[in-house]
Amino acid sequence: MQPFKDTQPSLNHWQQGYGLIQHTPETIERVTGLIALGVETGRFTSADTAWRMLAAADRLASAAMWTVVHMTYAQRVRLSGEPLRAEDFKPTPEGHTGGALNMVPAFVGYLLANALSGTTRGWLMGQGHCVAAIEAVNALTGDVSDAQRGRYDRTERGLSQLAADFYSYAVDAHGRPAVPLGSHAGPNTAGAISEGGYLGFASLQYIHMPLPGESLVAFLSDGAFEEQRGSDWATRWWRAEDSGLSVPVMILNGRRIEERTQIAQEGGAPWLAAQMHSHGFDPVIIDGRDPAAFAWAILQAENGLQAFAADPGRCYPARLPYVIADTVKGYGFPGADTNAAHNLPLGGNPHASAQARDTFNDAARKLFVPADMLDHAVQTLSVHAAQQRAPESRHPLADRHPQAPSLPEPAWVAADGTPGCAMQDLDRWFVQLVESNPGLRPRVGNPDELASNQMGQTLAHLKHRVNEPEPGIAESVQGAIITALNEEAVAAAALGNKAGLNLIVSYEAFAMKMLGELRQDIIFARHQRDLGQTPGWIGVPLVVTSHTWENAKNEQSHQDPAIGEALLGEMSDTARVLFPVDSNSAMAALRDIYAGRGQVACLVVSKRNLPQRLDANAAQALVREGAAHVVGIPDQAQVQLVAIGAYQLDEAIKAHGRLSRQGISACVTVILEPGRLRIPRDAIEAEFVLGDAALATLFPAGLPRILLCHTRPEPMLGVLRRIDNGPTGTTALGYISRGGTLDTAGLLFANRCTWAHAVDAAVTLAGLPRDRLLTTRERAALDGKGHPSDLDAPEQEPASC
Repeated sequence: MQPFKDTQPSLNHWQQGYGLIQHTPETIERVTGLIALGVETGRFTSADTAWRMLAAADRLASAAMWTVVHMTYAQRVRLSGEPLRAEDFKPTPEGHTGGALNMVPAFVGYLLANALSGTTRGWLMGQGHCVAAIEAVNALTGDVSDAQRGRYDRTERGLSQLAADFYSYAVDAHGRPAVPLGSHAGPNTAGAISEGGYLGFASLQYIHMPLPGESLVAFLSDGAFEEQRGSDWATRWWRAEDSGLSVPVMILNGRRIEERTQIAQEGGAPWLAAQMHSHGFDPVIIDGRDPAAFAWAILQAENGLQAFAADPGRCYPARLPYVIADTVKGYGFPGADTNAAHNLPLGGNPHASAQARDTFNDAARKLFVPADMLDHAVQTLSVHAAQQRAPESRHPLADRHPQAPSLPEPAWVAADGTPGCAMQDLDRWFVQLVESNPGLRPRVGNPDELASNQMGQTLAHLKHRVNEPEPGIAESVQGAIITALNEEAVAAAALGNKAGLNLIVSYEAFAMKMLGELRQDIIFARHQRDLGQTPGWIGVPLVVTSHTWENAKNEQSHQDPAIGEALLGEMSDTARVLFPVDSNSAMAALRDIYAGRGQVACLVVSKRNLPQRLDANAAQALVREGAAHVVGIPDQAQVQLVAIGAYQLDEAIKAHGRLSRQGISACVTVILEPGRLRIPRDAIEAEFVLGDAALATLFPAGLPRILLCHTRPEPMLGVLRRIDNGPTGTTALGYISRGGTLDTAGLLFANRCTWAHAVDAAVTLAGLPRDRLLTTRERAALDGKGHPSDLDAPEQEPASC
């Protein structure tokens, strides 16, 4: 084979394309005009250099597509180009082949746009299952993650290792993946910032990601467009004053897993373009099989945004770009544009089938790029040092680590038992936080009712972001509160803003709609911790209020503590769940979240007035330890009442009062953060949880214990296994999925977790006389023979110790 020499005139060289990468007349016209204008304005130093980059991109794209199909089917590659043999193939192939093939020209086009303009843009891929495209390109260019360096490169050994590792299912002695390569984008994927496993969330978050002066290319999926609506609201949120350039690129391949997308059924790219235009976008359709078309679209889109930003008379909404990359699923390989393209397009296994093997080899031959030609292409595009810019793996969004926020001292309230509103005091402190950190862009995600949830100061200070403010309403074009009746869309504003300060506020019951989106960030951050990559973004709190016990007046759809229960299932060092019991504990907890990095925290906070019980020192100690004694002395107690939640503490103290007046020694202990008390599941979580000695001080062994839970009792018992004395020593009361249109007292009674139920549990656990502790009418009410109103609360509460 003769060594490759790039001796052809550059323009003609590019126009000829390479293999299956060909250029339509429209793309040639667009790119020719772009290069001519770029040279004229000085953006490009040389037309010849630009054409050589374009030709290099064709060859890199073809080689990456060749690599992708090997990752699915083969366990080795042959850089000689000779056909693979049966033993070269995987006995069990696997891969999201069609989508990954479609992503290759897109990602190479992104690299090309960066090389042409001398700018390293951020990138985000919503379809994380197409990771083979990214890993293939990264291995070929050498821009791999630290864990992959020395393992994957464009040698035959390196690419064979890449193919063998893909879906190898290898696991190490600790149960972790044994190779730095997964089925979805992850922390080992150089430059990845999201797994993309939950389709649709990238399309909600991308508009909130870049800061002024930054650019982001967001690769989106047409299947996800139908999965998660709300992305068409991006024009409501983008502002040149506080946002960087965002270019959404829709990979329109027309198919989901087993059928055409609705977009394809409605009319394809023209239909989608009309839809997006009606939502305020400026759509453009390109050839989704050509990296040059992607590069042209990215540069043109940014030109339009920059022109808008430079216009002193600009008004909102801006007509944002929207690139529609029209292609067929799995282009470049047999099975394209069929349902089979999604996973294993050959319809047979080349390891066992000669026919499938011949089909694979024939198709791979059309994508093959000789090693010396590929080397030249990579060298042509590897101009980072000359352009003095970071590689794509180090793009601006890849390692967010904003400055540590200034955390103002809260205006602590007196712990004298007088009623106060925790949400109002939390609201006041959050405004202080924002004012103290003008360099950190704030975002508040809010489905609705910020004022009724007692965050009036935040609303007045930051205002709803709208395009046309209504007079007399807390609205502003530059508002920092992203409000829409779509929980996922507003959570995206906070989760996307990893360079700033964030807050999400929601009804507790409806926060469950955010769970998948929260979990995506939690998982990615935890995987980073597993790899020793500490995530640098400031903690994101989700404050859930109007919660289960406060929404008794509404139907049972509004009475659901499941968000906290679900998040307690995640690793507690990254997904924190806290139950403040008053204003000081709420402010101390929120302050602690903003002091942390790479954590999502759910705070269950009451919006109604409840007694202020903890002073500043006690509240901060509670946050440090996760639990604290409130009333009584455990070493002298016959029974321990453990409260998890503000209303639960109120009932526990009432129960303590009844027991004390009858001569029964009891103590009341608050658990703020149950995850701090759990049995750790790995070494990282073990560093986060409370040690055995501290735990024993708070929860003496063998002491009969009654848990009063904000949540359902069973999940909490599982989390708190370390303090569970078993069925004869521990009883858990909480939400048992009974509700309706009730008041708070009625909901507590319906779920058998009033003070009287706690006292009755103490009777059983500690062998206490029931008729001495409860009146005849109270016992009848508990037994279902009286009336709930007969459970009169104790006349007075004991003083706090």
